[in-house]
Amino acid sequence: MRILLTNDDGIFAEGLCALYDALCDQHEIFVVAPEAERSAVGHAITIADPLRIKKVKRGNIFFGYAVSGTPADCVKIALKEIIRSPIDLVLSGINRGANVGINVLYSGTVSAATEGAILGYPSVAVSLDEYKEPDYCFAAYFISCLLDFLKENKIKNSFCLNVNIPFLPAHKIKGIKFVPQSTKPLIERFEKRIDPHGNLYYWQCSEEFTEKDPNTDVVALKEGYITITPLFHNLTSFELLNKISSWEIHY
Repeated sequence: MRILLTNDDGIFAEGLCALYDALCDQHEIFVVAPEAERSAVGHAITIADPLRIKKVKRGNIFFGYAVSGTPADCVKIALKEIIRSPIDLVLSGINRGANVGINVLYSGTVSAATEGAILGYPSVAVSLDEYKEPDYCFAAYFISCLLDFLKENKIKNSFCLNVNIPFLPAHKIKGIKFVPQSTKPLIERFEKRIDPHGNLYYWQCSEEFTEKDPNTDVVALKEGYITITPLFHNLTSFELLNKISSWEIHY
């Protein structure tokens, strides 16, 4: 397969490099990723500044293109300007830390895959549920298996899959669950501080999921399952649309 590989942790992030190393022998990989970490930028794009692109090497060998913009920028410019011939898949990750629940909306990793789906490509976002000392070997192996499945079953339609992998030994992972995204709000905490000039500022210091439903990405991942959630970029609430269609607003 011909694969566009990107992320939000930066072009030399360990997770992206692990995916590249796991896939490059069997697939043609095009790396186009942010030049620096762009975590939690969501689906932002760059419109007020130029996008700058530079070729980068890894181990003295050409590796890919570093982009000054966001993950969504990377996908757009890769598919419109850098990769001139058709590709088969957009792959984003491996993210350092899970992307489940309402955090999906903030994720640059997921947004890169969503952008791929918007542009008509099969797309996969993958994240590992570990931030401090991640080991991406199994996650990269699992994605190679997933890509083999997609290829063997000739699944080529535009879609976006959000894959999250628990940070457990392979034999302790309970299996795969296909589950919806949790939409419960987070419990968030902010630490108040004073700078040397006496000005007040805040750090977001922690967040906690409130979801309890086992049939959601948040809980299934916590219970030790690989979670796969299909995402769609149409944000319309059709249930509410049907209700408000009868409104008569006078103006």
